[in-house]
Amino acid sequence: MAQPVLTFTDRGIYCPAGEFFIDPWRPVDRALITHGHADHARPGHRRYLATHAALPVMRHRLGEISAEGIGYAEQRRIGDATVSFHPAGHLPGSAQVRVEVDGQVWVVSGDYKTTPDGLCEPFEPVRCHAFISECTFGLPVFEWAPQAVIADEINAWWAANAATGRASVLGAYSLGKAQRVLSLVDPGIAPILTHGAVEATNAVLRDQGYRLPDTAYVTPELKAKDYPGALVIAPPSALGSPWMRRFAGASTAFASGWMALRGVRRRRAGDRGFVLSDHADWPGLHQAIRETGAESIYVTHGYTDIFARWLNDAGWQAQVVPTEFGGTEDEADALTEPEAAS
Repeated sequence: MAQPVLTFTDRGIYCPAGEFFIDPWRPVDRALITHGHADHARPGHRRYLATHAALPVMRHRLGEISAEGIGYAEQRRIGDATVSFHPAGHLPGSAQVRVEVDGQVWVVSGDYKTTPDGLCEPFEPVRCHAFISECTFGLPVFEWAPQAVIADEINAWWAANAATGRASVLGAYSLGKAQRVLSLVDPGIAPILTHGAVEATNAVLRDQGYRLPDTAYVTPELKAKDYPGALVIAPPSALGSPWMRRFAGASTAFASGWMALRGVRRRRAGDRGFVLSDHADWPGLHQAIRETGAESIYVTHGYTDIFARWLNDAGWQAQVVPTEFGGTEDEADALTEPEAAS
């Protein structure tokens, strides 16, 4: 029996024919990285390979690393395997990794969403025999509204606050979600301020040519009264920290797919919750899997047992693959909300 193209080890997803790992969670000699989020791009590997667009953020976050860039759809021979990277639509520079060995093709999705957001490179389905898919939001309750609807909701909330001179503080993960929110809001409403973690990422992406509206970095000297009605973008963790004291009386909100669950909205305790995710929803997961043409599906991180059972009932050969991938900071709420089971 032929050896599988990819195997699952205690260090991560491994390709024996090429002697490399994909998004490994423990230090390895050669790591192919789908994108720059901390649960996928970890420190300590000897050599990294990622898309040209993903590398600047990876270097910003990981420091000095030995890394090489690759273009989308560019084929690279590594040992006895042929690899290529294809847009995942998750955040700027994100990729799915296609691995071919002796005519067998496997694809590792990383994280992905199937609907274009106007900021990052749109998802492209890749035909394969086996597909390793995330299922962060693998329940029918998760079905995203059109992006334009969410943009209107955010702008209306901000404009109403700005009309009274009140600041609007929106929690959004510093890599990906924050920039997506910035691409959706109307900068004509009032000034836009950013937490340092967000602004540092903005600078990296602007240098690459990604277009974002003008923003002002919240320094220790900044006085909120000088920016009446401002929109403030910050990591969710900052909203419960001393950093928020300068914005006393501000309206607070969070942007996350988990805002679809009432329990999470209550626990976050913000004034508003906007359902905006950089992961595929329930229909998007099914769309992606159908378009691969794959017979074998391996599901990781999320509602894996439920999603694998549904896929098997629908005629796929699906199984759960335990990994150490986790949700990004804004997607990391527990997956055991009572509403999720309904």
